[in-house]
Amino acid sequence: MSTIEIKKIIKAIETSDGAGVKLKRSIGTQDASYIDPFLMLDEFGSENKDDYVSGFPSHPHRGIETVTYMLEGKFEHQDSTGAKGIMKPGDVQWMKTGRGIIHSEMPAMSDGKLLGFQLWINMPAELKLNKPEYFYFKKKDLGFYNNEDMEVKIIAGKFKNIEGPEKKHNVEPIYFHIILNKGKEFKCSVPPGHNSFIYLLVGDLKIGSDEKSKTSDSNLILLEKGNTLVVKANKKSEFLFIAGKPIGEKIARGGPFVMNTKEEINQAIEDYQNGTFAKY
Repeated sequence: MSTIEIKKIIKAIETSDGAGVKLKRSIGTQDASYIDPFLMLDEFGSENKDDYVSGFPSHPHRGIETVTYMLEGKFEHQDSTGAKGIMKPGDVQWMKTGRGIIHSEMPAMSDGKLLGFQLWINMPAELKLNKPEYFYFKKKDLGFYNNEDMEVKIIAGKFKNIEGPEKKHNVEPIYFHIILNKGKEFKCSVPPGHNSFIYLLVGDLKIGSDEKSKTSDSNLILLEKGNTLVVKANKKSEFLFIAGKPIGEKIARGGPFVMNTKEEINQAIEDYQNGTFAKY
């Protein structure tokens, strides 16, 4: 058994996106530009409506998958495939943009607390120009495990023989949302080739055998490769555990587009400008 250890701890940076929505970004930064296959991780939200009311107006994507997980508040989604709906707490939107999607995500609330996450996953070259796919998982669709020690919501992957709704994915993702009580331990198996990380919302964790690293709120904890994750809560803690198989291809970024070459980025921009971007 190879126990997974801490590789690096990164403090999320405060920034904004869309029409000024305040967020904390931990992947897609100078300290963690790309953790193959993960391109970006944002924690978005606020109790101040002025921080989120303008939302994320219509914008394009190509070559990536966006996974939005709502914890508090409501967001309205609509896109060029015809998909639309209102995300509620506990719901997940998994969008495989492929050749191209134009979509918007706007608050379906006028006040109150908003909290959620958006994860960007890279797509391999062979899938980047596929027709887009949109999946919506309601809270009741997620896998759920609980006992006196913990609660585990399972979006992708398997824990204690309970599976999440996203299956047969090319990067074999694991996406867990865990609430772990003080002094209790969370343990799970991880494919040894996967890259993985923990995002700590609140609390303090001991990961692997490391007694020295101090984890704190809104920290991204990059992990070494291994096949067993062991996490102990020094106090009641809430965190995401996310892992995936690396794609191992070169990437080229251009704002909302992620391809393999600069030429493909230029083509995406040209397609968007000439109106052929989201023609299926």
